[in-house]
Amino acid sequence: MPIHTLPIDVIHLIAAGEVIDSLSAVVRELCENAIDAGATRITVSLFPDRWRIRVADNGIGIELADLQQAATAHSTSKIDDRDDLFHITSLGFRGEALHSLAQLANLEIYSRPRHSSDGWHLVYNHQGEVMRQQEVAIAPGTAIDVEDLFGDWEARREGLPNLNCQLRQVQTVIHHLSLCHPQISWLVEQQHRPWFQIIGSKTTQQIIPQLLPKVRVDDLQHVEMSVCPLGRTTERLELGLQTALADRQTYRTMLAPECSPVPEIASRIQLTLGLPDRCHRHRLDWVKVAVNGRIVRAPELEQTIVSSLARTLPRDRYPVCFLHLQIPPHYIDWNRHPAKVEIYLQQVEYWQAQVSQAIDRALNLEPESIDDDTHTSRIGKLLAVAEQQGAYHIPQRAIINDGDGLGLLELRAVGQVLNTYIIAEHADGLWLVEQHIAHERVLYEQISTAWQLLPLEPPIILSHLSERQIAQLQQIGITIDPFGEGLWAIRTAPAPLLMREDLAAAITELSLGGDLQAAQVAVACRCAIRNGTSLSLPEMQSLLDRWQRTRNPRTCPHGRPIYLSFKESSLARSFRRHWVIGKSHGI
Repeated sequence: MPIHTLPIDVIHLIAAGEVIDSLSAVVRELCENAIDAGATRITVSLFPDRWRIRVADNGIGIELADLQQAATAHSTSKIDDRDDLFHITSLGFRGEALHSLAQLANLEIYSRPRHSSDGWHLVYNHQGEVMRQQEVAIAPGTAIDVEDLFGDWEARREGLPNLNCQLRQVQTVIHHLSLCHPQISWLVEQQHRPWFQIIGSKTTQQIIPQLLPKVRVDDLQHVEMSVCPLGRTTERLELGLQTALADRQTYRTMLAPECSPVPEIASRIQLTLGLPDRCHRHRLDWVKVAVNGRIVRAPELEQTIVSSLARTLPRDRYPVCFLHLQIPPHYIDWNRHPAKVEIYLQQVEYWQAQVSQAIDRALNLEPESIDDDTHTSRIGKLLAVAEQQGAYHIPQRAIINDGDGLGLLELRAVGQVLNTYIIAEHADGLWLVEQHIAHERVLYEQISTAWQLLPLEPPIILSHLSERQIAQLQQIGITIDPFGEGLWAIRTAPAPLLMREDLAAAITELSLGGDLQAAQVAVACRCAIRNGTSLSLPEMQSLLDRWQRTRNPRTCPHGRPIYLSFKESSLARSFRRHWVIGKSHGI
């Protein structure tokens, strides 16, 4: 067949099929329009047997003149010219959604502007033209009905997944929108019956437990960072029920002096992280990245999140993490995918570094007390300790210095339980700290920061090593040479192992598998103090102080929780005490 121009109706149908390809696509497009309209409550009603979706919101509403052309091709109120494509600040902007819905289904819109007492009901034909309009009494906002979706496209209906799968896709769309816009409350119905509900809140920290019932608010840490255009950052860290500052003037005072005055479009990172000692997943399904209000595929940032949490989670477990970047629109190109799930993001390496920094803050025991200078000081001190103490032993006296500015918790060692758990007292109660894995975390971070292989004089002679074991030792940098029939000379070893009596056994363990990181974990585990070892109070205090300075103090490199916290209030309830120490003594 010769090349020819397609009829305009075919062109529009092909475009409509790219934008609207499922029930979830209808929900996504209509809900994004509702969010752009400033809605704080959105109701989604599903009638799968009739291929009908209704989305109602309490947004600003639509004027009658705008309703009359809302469903025509390429109609939008959100951009005017080509320059606007590089300054997108809304979720929708292409003018495709309503026209595509009119072509693929029966479309009706009810709307009343907030400032008006007149509401309107319009019915559209498949070209997006108004077939009927009438005045109606409705509350301010907009409700859009889409019925008999793909009614003329039976092949499309038959090619879609089964109903349960489609409903799960709808649920995922709404979950993603609720994460990006936590201030919105959602009610979702099937056949006029409630399906699920999401109560709007100030931060994502209160949304995630509504989506993952086994996760509690206390299992999450919320961190916010304001990023200046030139890349200099100041942090505003939020815990518990604290929220982002919305007022522009307050936002100005939040930034560092060198960043003010605040430009119209500053950048901000919001991170809600499941604490690795409290919640994690069997699958890598809850590492989610959003940019300017929309969940996107961002493999580089997702990998940064996973890598930053390496050696904090148990084996074969994955993090719970939601990352939201709010950045100037000219750094983003949304025109990569019809559903806007893939983007071009400039300066990816810079954002990776900022995300790593935010995760460091979230994992710290007292993140609000640590700033950039302190963090740099901490790394320097760890390096100094690593250089001065080749054997990585615990010093015999406490090294805490009240004036060192490290922002440590005031943990005071008061005793030991079973020569295994350090009892630490602090202002809100007490902690039990497992001494072996706390020390293992300290050693692992020192070793991974300053990994050294030193010569052995004389070398260690091992026998009966397989080719795989030999290759493994060479992979992690250990020098190994043949030394006769079935014998091998080990000429270098990790620095912490040099003075150990079980050096041969340690080298054999390292030959059994794992990458360099796994080898570092094995060395730290072998060199850490054993449970059952009696420690003096100064030794306990020293270990507590050094452990708090680590980058990831919540779990050991194997992912086990290091400490157990008992708040004074919970202790009081256990003893049925209702008075406060120092204020009332009761009988």
